[in-house]
Order: sequence, then structure tokens, then C-alpha cells
Amino acid sequence: MEYSWSKLSHGPLVDTTLPCSVLSKHLRSTFMELVRFSTLILVTSIEASFMLQKRKPIIIHVLFLSCFVLIFLILKQLLSKAPPVYLVDFSCLKPPSFCRVPFSTFIENTSMIESYDADSISFMAKVLTSSGISEETCLPPPLHYLPPKTHQQESIKEAHMMLFPVMEDLLSKTRLSPLDIDILIVNCSGFCPSPSLSSIIINKYSMRSDIKSYNLSGMGCSASLIGIDLAQTLLKIHTNSHAVVLSTEILSAGWYSGNEQPKLLINCLFRMGSAAILLSNRKEAIKSSKYKLFRSLRTQRAFDDKAYLSAIREEDSKGNLGVTVARDVLQFVGETLRSNVTVLVSSIFPFSKKVWLTVSVVRKKLIEKSSEVYVPNFKGVIHHFCLPTSGRQWIREIAKGLMLGDREMEPALMTMHRFGNQSSSSAWYELAYLEAKERVEKGDKVWQLGLGTGLKCISVVWECIRPINGESKRGPWADCIDRYPIVAVDK
Repeated sequence: MEYSWSKLSHGPLVDTTLPCSVLSKHLRSTFMELVRFSTLILVTSIEASFMLQKRKPIIIHVLFLSCFVLIFLILKQLLSKAPPVYLVDFSCLKPPSFCRVPFSTFIENTSMIESYDADSISFMAKVLTSSGISEETCLPPPLHYLPPKTHQQESIKEAHMMLFPVMEDLLSKTRLSPLDIDILIVNCSGFCPSPSLSSIIINKYSMRSDIKSYNLSGMGCSASLIGIDLAQTLLKIHTNSHAVVLSTEILSAGWYSGNEQPKLLINCLFRMGSAAILLSNRKEAIKSSKYKLFRSLRTQRAFDDKAYLSAIREEDSKGNLGVTVARDVLQFVGETLRSNVTVLVSSIFPFSKKVWLTVSVVRKKLIEKSSEVYVPNFKGVIHHFCLPTSGRQWIREIAKGLMLGDREMEPALMTMHRFGNQSSSSAWYELAYLEAKERVEKGDKVWQLGLGTGLKCISVVWECIRPINGESKRGPWADCIDRYPIVAVDK
């Protein structure tokens, strides 16, 4: 049975069919900016005219104009956003070499598992060779056994293996004590033990009794960036605080032992990976941080039954648990992305671009429905892109919809090749790739894009606030960055 993907619709991912309540909020924000700016220009022009005509003593006009400008600036400052959130640093796990699983080993081992038939083995072999992953990707120790060990205790051991090293590396990098952490967010989609993963971390590092801890599960590959969004919200409330986000996926808990092909994709594409991220809203953090959070935006389509069911964890006819990925999942991914990108465009682009977007949307809706919506060039504002690493075909289709080229796809394709799909932590391996290549410069903006079950989409945009050097000698890419990019991966 051949398994094919429905592709994203061609053309720019800007949606003009969004509900008015969604898009109008951002268009209204643009309109208010225009009104405020026009009011300032109008008052300034009137006062300048009066001064030239000498209708009153000039000093009165100067005082009035100065007071108006001062009040305008003060109100703008008071109504501005909460104190900035900084990304101090992050760490990514480099899986140990003994966990490496070449294609031949994977196929040989799965062939020896009685639950798989010949068609399933053949299907998994095709997926491996066409997915864009390399022979260097790794699976955790429980999945090296025949049959794989998927019980609770093995998953707990895997969680320790995935989370403790990156947490310790982050603490070492930032010289932070576990007692200095005010907020802890741990995400893992398919494994939710009790006590929770966040409690395991608190117990391991003897953290404070008043730490605010959260455990996210079932949120798919978007969970890490959702954790960033949650941390940002909490940091708006809790001033002078540090927040740590830990992201991983426990593969032994998600291994599928049946023969339904849509569920076998997870076995082939997902590999070991984890990341630890330190955020802070402390004023002194600006001196040591790499990035400042520029914008985060979440979009949800779980209200649509077809999108909701396009990727779902369920049992097969024989009771084996696995994640079903629908054949036409990319169609729903396109719709979810379109909603997210449209709102993002209207919020991150310069004022002039927002005006042109507003005018073109109004024109299409009210005047000339056949007209094209003005789509600003993403590369004019965003300098680097971290796309979802859900497979080589996914990366290409998403990049095509966003009108991105080979260089913009490179971090995702190379991460997929070297490490596989690491679920929610993949975005951080992509950012580590960009840093190891020394491409991120002060003032650059980096867009991390996450897609998760539901379907849901989240965009996180970072602004680099200091030069980033020396990352090619440490981190997950340290021993291989000189080999990349590998051109053959994109063929």
C-alpha cells in the first residue's frame, strides 16, 4: 500500500478568509497607530502654522507643543508592553554514539520483531530512505532490545537520560544555581508519569519549595515553543525572575508495534533529542543574554474536526497504541499555518508594510475580490528561519508556501539529516546550527515555527542582542558542523 502526502496549496501563506474577530484586531491596531501618528503630525502642523503667523507669543506655542509631545511619549511608554523577556542561553543534548541506529540495523531489528509483517518492514524501509535522515541518528536504549522495552520504568530511565544532561549543561553555561530558578516548565507529549517530569527535575536538583512548576503533555512538536509562550506570560506577572523550559520526547512510550502504516511513521522519523532554555526578565540579563523575545503568536484549529483528527494517538484494531498521521495532513497544516502567518505579518512588519497590507485586505474584501493581497517579503524582516523538521517533504512544502529558498530551509534539512525529527526540541538544534555556522549577528531576527497535534501552530521571533561567537566548538554540532550543509540532502 503506497502512502502519499497531500501537498500544501501553492502560493503565499496569507489568509484573507480569517474571521473578522481575528484579523480585525490586528488591523485595528494598525489603524490606531495611524491615528496617533496623524494626530501628532496635525497638532505639530497647526502649532507651526500659528507660530509662523505670530498669532501668539512664540513661547506659548513652544510650551504647548512640548507638553503635548511629552504627554504623547509618556502615554506611549505607559501603555507599552511588559518588561522584555531575554533568552540567556540554551543547551541541546548530543545523543551518545552507542545509541546510533543505522538503517540496516533498524530494518534488521524490526524484521526480528514478530508483530511486524513484511509489508510493514518494506514500508518503514521506504520511509527511512526518503525521509532525509542519516545513518547517524539515535534511538534510546529501551528501543535497542528485541522486542523493545516500553514499560514505565524504562521510560523513566529514558527521561533521566534525556533531561538531566541538558539541565546540567545549561546550569554550567549560565553559572546558575537550581535555587535561582523561579519558574520551571517541562514538556513531553507522549509520556506523562506521576509524579510528573517537572517534579522529577525538582527532586533531582533540590529546587525551592516555592518554585512555580508546570508540566505540558499531549501538545506535539509545538510544545517547546508553547512552553516559551507560557514562560513569557508568567514572566509578565513575576518580575525579576528566571524561567527554565525543558523539552524532550520519550520515544519508548510512543513506539508502535502494529501494522497500520500511518502509525508506523513515528517509528521511522522520531529520534533522540532534548533541550533546556533559560529565560529571564531581570534587567541585568541584557548583559549576558543572546536574544530578546520579539514576538510570540499561537494559532489553534482544534475546533475543526478534520484538523483535530489529522494527527491523533489511538489504538489500532488489535489494541496497539500509536499516533495516526492522516494522508491529507499537509492540507490542514497549510490552513493552520495560513491563519498564523497572516496575523504574524500584520504584527511584526514595519508600519508602512502594515498599511499596505491593511489597504490590500480591505480592497479585496470590499472593492475588488479578484485583486491580490499585498504580501511583504519575510526575508526583509526575518533573517533566519527554524522550520518544523517533520520530514524532507514537509520542510520543502512549508518553505514553498512561505516563499523561502534553500538557505532558509538549510537549518531544518540539516537538523533532520543529522538528528532526525526530535519533536519539540528540534527548533533548538536548528538555532544551534545557525549559531555554529556563525550566521546570527547582532540585530538579526530568528523565526522559530512549531506545529503540533490539534492542529496548532506557534511562532516565536527572537532578536539577537549581542555577537554570538565560539558556538562551533561546543554544543551538538561541535564535531560535525564542518561537514554541513550536505547538498545531497535536498535532492
